[in-house]
Amino acid sequence: MYFPNYRPRRLRRNENIRRMVRETHLRVDDLIYPMFSAFGENIRKEIGSMPGIYQQSIENIISEAKEVYALGIPAVILFGIPEEKDAVGSDAYSDSGIIQNTIRALKKELPELLVITDVCMCEYTDHGHCGMIKDGDVDNDATLELLAKEALSHAQAGADIIAPSDMMDGRIAAIRDVLDENGFEHIPIMSYAVKYASGFYGPFREAAESTPEFGDRRSYQMDPANRLEALREANQDLAEAADFLMVKPALSYLDIIRDLKDNFDLPLVAYNVSGEYSMVKAAAARDWVEGERVMMEILLSIKRAGADLIITYHAKEAARLLRG
Repeated sequence: MYFPNYRPRRLRRNENIRRMVRETHLRVDDLIYPMFSAFGENIRKEIGSMPGIYQQSIENIISEAKEVYALGIPAVILFGIPEEKDAVGSDAYSDSGIIQNTIRALKKELPELLVITDVCMCEYTDHGHCGMIKDGDVDNDATLELLAKEALSHAQAGADIIAPSDMMDGRIAAIRDVLDENGFEHIPIMSYAVKYASGFYGPFREAAESTPEFGDRRSYQMDPANRLEALREANQDLAEAADFLMVKPALSYLDIIRDLKDNFDLPLVAYNVSGEYSMVKAAAARDWVEGERVMMEILLSIKRAGADLIITYHAKEAARLLRG
C-alpha cells in the first residue's frame, strides 16, 4: 500500500478513531507503587531528589496506602529504613523489623491490597552493600542464608509477594526452598532477574539511605553493556522457580524488556526507577517538558516494549489520569 491510495492519517483523524486502533494500553491494574517505611512515629519526610515521595512512619504509610488502594492500584512494594544498621543487616530478618511491622499493619488495615516486599540487605547493613562482606566484596553464598531468612520473615508477617533485588547467584532457589519448607509454597517470587549497575539509582539511595560506604555494586549487578547476559540471568531464575521476571531500570533498557518478553512467558515487570522519575520532575518544574504528558509517554513506552506490570513512583499520578 502506497500513497496516495494508502493514507495512514485516515486512522488518526479524531480521538475516537485513535482509541479504536490503539495497539498498546496502560491500565491502573498495571501499576505498583513503591513506599519507604521508616522507624519511628509522625515521620513524613519528603525525599529531596524525589518530589512527592516520602520516608514515612507506619501510620503515614497506612494513610497513603489507603489513597493508593482507593485509586485502584493493586499493589505496593515496601522498602525499609531501620532504626539501626549493622554489618549483617539484622533488622532485615528480625520479627520486629521495620518491614515486618509495616506488613502486619498494612494487612490489618487493607487486607486486599497486595503487599510486595523488597528482599535485599543494602538498606539494613552499615556498609550499604547487599550482603555479607568478605575480603572487600559481598560473599555470595553466605548472603543467600540471610536473604532466605529475610524472605521467610516477610512471609510470616503476611507479605503477598517476595521480590529479591540483591543479585546474588542462586537466591531464587534459596528463597523458594525456605518458603516451601515452612508452608509458604503459595507465596510467589518476583525476581529482579535483570538488574543493571545503573547510574539511575541515585535518588533511591537517598530515599532508602543505602549508598555503599565503599566501592560500588558492579561485582554483582549487571554491566549495562550486556544484552545476552540478561537472557541467561532470566533463564536461571526461571529454572529456580521464579514466578515473575523483572528488568531494572526500564527506560534505558526497553530493548531488554522486549528480549525477555519474546523469550519467556512469565509475567514481566519493569521498574521505572528513581532517576527516571526525578528527571521528569526536574524538567517539568522548569517548564522544559509537559510533566504529565511525558510521564504517560514513558509509561506507555515501557508497556509497548512488553512489560506487563510497572513499578513506578508515578503510579498515583498516572492512576488519576487513567481514571479520569
